[in-house]
Amino acid sequence: MKILIVTHLAPFPQNSGYPIVVGNTIKGLINSGHQVSLFSLNPQKHKSHHNTEADELIKHINYYCHQIDTSISLANAVMSLFNRKLYTVERYNDAEFERLLIKEVQSGDYDIIQFEGLFVTPYLAAIRKETKAKLIYRAHHIEYLVWERLAKQKNDPVKKFYLRLIAKRIKAFELKQLTLFDAIAVFTNQDKETIQEHTGKKVPVEILPVGLDLLRYQPDYKKTEFPSLFFLGAMDWMPNREGIEWFLDNFATELTQGELRTRFYVAGNDIPERFDDYEVVGKIFIHGEVDDALEFVNTKAIMIVPLLSGGGMRVKIVEGMAMQKCIISTSLGAEGINYKNGENIIIANTPQEFHRAIKRCITDENYCKRIGLNARKLVEEQHDTHKITQRLVTFYQHTLLA
Repeated sequence: MKILIVTHLAPFPQNSGYPIVVGNTIKGLINSGHQVSLFSLNPQKHKSHHNTEADELIKHINYYCHQIDTSISLANAVMSLFNRKLYTVERYNDAEFERLLIKEVQSGDYDIIQFEGLFVTPYLAAIRKETKAKLIYRAHHIEYLVWERLAKQKNDPVKKFYLRLIAKRIKAFELKQLTLFDAIAVFTNQDKETIQEHTGKKVPVEILPVGLDLLRYQPDYKKTEFPSLFFLGAMDWMPNREGIEWFLDNFATELTQGELRTRFYVAGNDIPERFDDYEVVGKIFIHGEVDDALEFVNTKAIMIVPLLSGGGMRVKIVEGMAMQKCIISTSLGAEGINYKNGENIIIANTPQEFHRAIKRCITDENYCKRIGLNARKLVEEQHDTHKITQRLVTFYQHTLLA
């Protein structure tokens, strides 16, 4: 098959969930003998630097990367409140990218064109006119739910009103777009149920979990500092910022002076400067982006995922499981993963539950290792990229025959 994948973010480097998913999808399809093209927007705030692995992947695909400025203008954001435009999505609409994308579609004779997330769906109408290819939408999460859940967490009435307004507008746009595709792929059963609740069964929806190339994930306990806690995630995503602020506000004193004394490491790209205020010498470390995320994970013991909003399947949890980490997460953070609480992950939804979980984990290394080993088994059984690719190809084939 000839497959074109359209993304709102260049998947290089693969240092966060979206690039990892896209990159693994491309590698799996290439290894299965399919021809892949990738057309990516590349927002200016993201540095699209390549590593050896990325450069090797690019050799095997037709790749075009288009620079775009998606920085948020306060004036445009305020104006959008009155002109009813969906500024969060329109920032990714670029006339030159659309022109080049249409040209590629016209000449490419593609079987499948896959749209990775809501921010590239404004190009759907133009592409539909130019091709007989089947158009697939992959929902990394349900976007409007992210904004609704963010609004619920806010006490400030102005912020709550603004987020609810954005959520309402995104919902109307998102649900309309979903009905225009030939098929939809999701990571979780929760997202499938949400989509079908709104669209009925007009569009086929397939659950395809996050897949990882497990050869890349080689845990080494000799390098692990025990006890230690860590968080790793992209801080340009609001649910991550919100979650880690909640955790630090609740536990910074306990980690530095109380009975949960252990080192806590926070890493990820685009960490706001205000997070420096949480840093405590020798106790709480705010790293920013790390050069080698897997090596960072390897050297830490207990992964903290305090998500209070968001949606979809968290790639970082699946990666943490692949690295045999003991993970303490909210149930929302672990959404879509076929976990068993207390066996391959620990679920905590309140400060009291997090406190109990951390206390046990930092004092019982064997318990942590057992959770981590079971987590790795789960990933091997359900998240191996080779198995997921086979299911994806079957999904494509069924869509082509429909």
